[in-house]
Amino acid sequence: MEQFAHISVQDTQQKLKANQARLVDIRDEQSFVAGHIEGAVHLTNGTLMNFTQETDFDTPVIVCCYHGVSSQQAAQFLIHQGFDEVYSMDGGFEAWRQSLPFISGE
Repeated sequence: MEQFAHISVQDTQQKLKANQARLVDIRDEQSFVAGHIEGAVHLTNGTLMNFTQETDFDTPVIVCCYHGVSSQQAAQFLIHQGFDEVYSMDGGFEAWRQSLPFISGE
């Protein structure tokens, strides 16, 4: 895969339930703490190195942001870091929050 692919919230949920992908959330710390998808890794400039060291490059990675816009750039960045299969989740956390369960910090 030379470019990231788009993935729906429903397909993301299926991949996560089947343990077929790793989910990273690139939103800011406060938003992540307030609510995030269960099992999501909070990916920041400070955690990027650990993530790339702990994650096999052949592991599918799904990137989540607020609305599915910023995740596209982050997904392409991960492709350039050497990950083989990277997705940007369409609609972002807001689309997930509309109909699927998540962990709330509130």
